[in-house]
Amino acid sequence: MNEFLSLIMHHGYLLIFAVVLAEAIGLPVPAALALVAGGAAAGSGILRTPAVLGLSLLAMMLGDSMLYVLGRYMGWTLLGILCKVSANPETCILRSAESFYKRGKLTLVVAKFIPGVNTMAPPLAGSMRMRPEQFLRLDLAGATLYTSAYFALGYLFRDFLATITRGFQAAGRAVEITSLVALAVYIGYRVWLYRKHSVYRIVPKVQVEELALKLASEEQGRILLADVRSHGYYNADSARIRGSVRIEPNNLEEELKTLPKEKDIYLYCS
Repeated sequence: MNEFLSLIMHHGYLLIFAVVLAEAIGLPVPAALALVAGGAAAGSGILRTPAVLGLSLLAMMLGDSMLYVLGRYMGWTLLGILCKVSANPETCILRSAESFYKRGKLTLVVAKFIPGVNTMAPPLAGSMRMRPEQFLRLDLAGATLYTSAYFALGYLFRDFLATITRGFQAAGRAVEITSLVALAVYIGYRVWLYRKHSVYRIVPKVQVEELALKLASEEQGRILLADVRSHGYYNADSARIRGSVRIEPNNLEEELKTLPKEKDIYLYCS
């Protein structure tokens, strides 16, 4: 942490821009820490406040806009790629979709503060065909709130951060050992999560041709097709397979109560 803060102090604007942009496009880098360090540097007179805020906002909007456009053309394929670092990609996607379902389009305003949703919100908005001008307006509001909050934190508590930095320098070896132990614990925790959720990665599937034959046979009366796409919040009028029913996955507990128990239920999504 001490080395990172020192880099911010010495390389300034370019490093802050690069770190914020990297996090915006989904890389696991600490944009919040960069903004805090930038605020502390601005408060100490090392960097200029308008430049730090302007470059941070530009970087975040560039990254978000890139993911929005990619999400618009790649759909949930991109969401799956971004969720590969998650222990359970399906949960990662559904959690982001659930946030949109509960909060609506305003999710973009608060998404940066929600781990797991911050990177997913722009491509999800693109895959849901949110209008570009609406996305830019809401995302700008969210990016401004996020950058301002962490910049202000560093600006107001710059003396406290300087004290912490000196403490890290004095602690030296002890801080390195503590960091390595924390890293080992984190890796162990991620492995445990992966093993815990691995059972959910195997989902029984049926080929389209096989299901089509069943629907054309005498079995049709025992089959219920259900559309579980999370896009329903934005595309209420989207086309569905003929004869299928709509199930909102983010309201699954209530939806399950309405399903007939005597039928074989087949689900399809995006």
